[in-house]
Amino acid sequence: MSKIKVAVIGCGTIANNAHIPSYLHNPEAEIKYFCDIIPERADQAVEKYGCGKAVYDYREILNDPEIEAVSVCTPNHVHAPISIDFLKAGKHVLCEKPAARTYQEALTMLEAQKETGKVLNIGVVNRFNEGVNKIKKMIDEGVLGEVYQVYVSFRCHRMIPGLGGDYTTKEIAGGGVLIDWGVHFLDIVMYCCGDPKARTVSAETFGKLGKNIPAYVYEEMWAGPPKEDGIFDVEDSVIGMVRTDGPVITVNGAWAQNIGEKEMFIDFIGDKGGVRLRYGKEFTFYGTEDGKLISNVTPKPESNHFQTEIDAFLRCIQTGEKAPSHIEINIKTSKLMQALYDSAAQHQELNVED
Repeated sequence: MSKIKVAVIGCGTIANNAHIPSYLHNPEAEIKYFCDIIPERADQAVEKYGCGKAVYDYREILNDPEIEAVSVCTPNHVHAPISIDFLKAGKHVLCEKPAARTYQEALTMLEAQKETGKVLNIGVVNRFNEGVNKIKKMIDEGVLGEVYQVYVSFRCHRMIPGLGGDYTTKEIAGGGVLIDWGVHFLDIVMYCCGDPKARTVSAETFGKLGKNIPAYVYEEMWAGPPKEDGIFDVEDSVIGMVRTDGPVITVNGAWAQNIGEKEMFIDFIGDKGGVRLRYGKEFTFYGTEDGKLISNVTPKPESNHFQTEIDAFLRCIQTGEKAPSHIEINIKTSKLMQALYDSAAQHQELNVED
């Protein structure tokens, strides 16, 4: 069987740390193109990995009949147009998270997927995390009983990424910490709890600590250093509550806060037991046994969920199966995030339409 020829669109951090190595480690795949609008990035990828050809405009390869699949690893504002162009050119697409800047943009991606019948998976990699799947199984099997509350925390002291650049420019990113970090946390909740339907949403977002870029003091900064003449028009913190037809979800997130703690976890609270998942690490089950309180720690998985994600994408192309990251499933997370943003913009609780 011939290998699936792939193009990687966008050769930045997520491509180099996750997509490219995972394709190279899958015997069913062959990278034909590295594409980036910054030419040296594409050139460096060809040199580093010893394969493929560098191109600087994805439109040049849209109609290459050999290309079957692409990874879209670009900034958020071009997720939708690039993915749609490749779908309409007959290619299968794995698009990094978030699906798009807004729910409406994500819907256009879903429409294109339905029109073309091609695979469109979203890079919500935690759906391929072994620990997350163990928690989902525990909830599905009733180990926690009725999960009536989920508390989500993604908070750091001073870590706004690339202040003044793409991450803090709404036109490019679509939002701040909620769409950057919150998408992963909320997607884990939706996945583990069976995609409960949101009924009401109440949220507020704040852009406080990053608004004076020259005066911003920070611990560390990826995608940096700060651009003092740049743009900061997104939220650096968010708080919210979502009533669903399942658990009530409370959200507390911050790229930057004047509390010197880092709290990255999700609490699934049930009437028989509870789980605290430390993001990217271990999880602990709390419950009772023989009339005594117990707590059991499940270590961080050794498996690479990015590799599992890429393997699943390629398998979907070969077999036609639908992965849990398929746009038709993941769009529910996009809808929830949009509702949180809309509530914050209107400063009031909103009913969420079915």
